Amino acid sequence: MRAIVAAGPWADGNATSGAQSALAKRNEQLPEDSRAAKEAGDLVLDALGRSPLFVAAALPLKVFPPLFNRYAGGQEFGRHVDTAVRIRRGSDFRIRSDLSATLFLADPADYDGGELVIEGQFGEQRVKLPAGDLVVYPASSLHRVDPVPRGERLASFFWVQSMVRDDTARTLLFELDQGVQAAAGVLGQGDLATVRLTGVYHNLLRRWAEL
Repeated sequence: MRAIVAAGPWADGNATSGAQSALAKRNEQLPEDSRAAKEAGDLVLDALGRSPLFVAAALPLKVFPPLFNRYAGGQEFGRHVDTAVRIRRGSDFRIRSDLSATLFLADPADYDGGELVIEGQFGEQRVKLPAGDLVVYPASSLHRVDPVPRGERLASFFWVQSMVRDDTARTLLFELDQGVQAAAGVLGQGDLATVRLTGVYHNLLRRWAEL
């Protein structure tokens, strides 16, 4: 994937920025209609489809086609909130951005800084993950990318419209899903307790899902 995007036609990252973000954003981005972005984006989408953990956490209804950016030479993205509705240019594809996602593509040792800093009710979460690791977080969160004074921070980013809009409900479903999986591993899928827990999960999802 790094080889695909490295050869791409990099451009000013503000091509997809809203008015507020444009004031804070300094990076480069692959044009979303470029061949490199489409090819690498398909790899990301295929991987997401094979990840039970991503599906359980995000409960995706729609995923915006992945985009790619890079930071170097002190570039950064100041504090901002992602746009509530994302529209793919030249199409009628649009999503409500419930979740934001960043897929790290560069080894943390290859660059300094570049932490994704997410602000929540319990303070800041500073995220700098190994290449191939993904973080998913509420798109409503204030967040920023710290300056990258050395090396190059390369990442894919995208947004998810979840079947469950409410963050708290989605979190409860995820925790319940993990509990069901743990119970099934100990008791077996056919055990009555596992079956009942599975039923509770699906009945809550039925109550909260928006399709």
